[in-house]
Amino acid sequence: MRKLEVSDAPVMSVAIRQEIERNEEARYDHRLHGVLLVAKGMSARQAALWLDEGLRTVQRWVNRFEDRGFAGLREGERPGRPRRLGARQWQRLGADLRRSPREFGFAQNLWDGQLLSEHLRRHYAIKLGVRQCQRLFRQLEFRLRKPRPQIAKADPAAQAAFKKTPRARRRPRG
Repeated sequence: MRKLEVSDAPVMSVAIRQEIERNEEARYDHRLHGVLLVAKGMSARQAALWLDEGLRTVQRWVNRFEDRGFAGLREGERPGRPRRLGARQWQRLGADLRRSPREFGFAQNLWDGQLLSEHLRRHYAIKLGVRQCQRLFRQLEFRLRKPRPQIAKADPAAQAAFKKTPRARRRPRG
């Protein structure tokens, strides 16, 4: 019998690992296989090598299975770091973003990540990076609006004629 081979095995191994990590059920099944290998007599070290996992990871899976059964292998709550803004501050920030940045003494008239970072530093004494501020926009269900770029010394009439979105037409009354 001929030995089966997977073409481009190193690349396919990475792709398979990514697919396992992408799906919650696949991660659960992966953990089940790890516990099954240990239950069949394989050492945690051998199971870790077979599954391309760390030794401590497989040991944690087995310990959680022993403590809580199958539920111990399911995805748990991943709370992450607590928010720096309290519930009241969160509501206040949402209200702030509905107002113009100029009302808070900024020169810009549209919010962006950098401006929000500065606003949080000045008014809330909280220092967040620009990328995190961009995430806050999404969490607060805001969409970043960017002004259309304008070419210096360009004819405004020619720019208006060339815009991607046409001006709204008035409907005839009728």
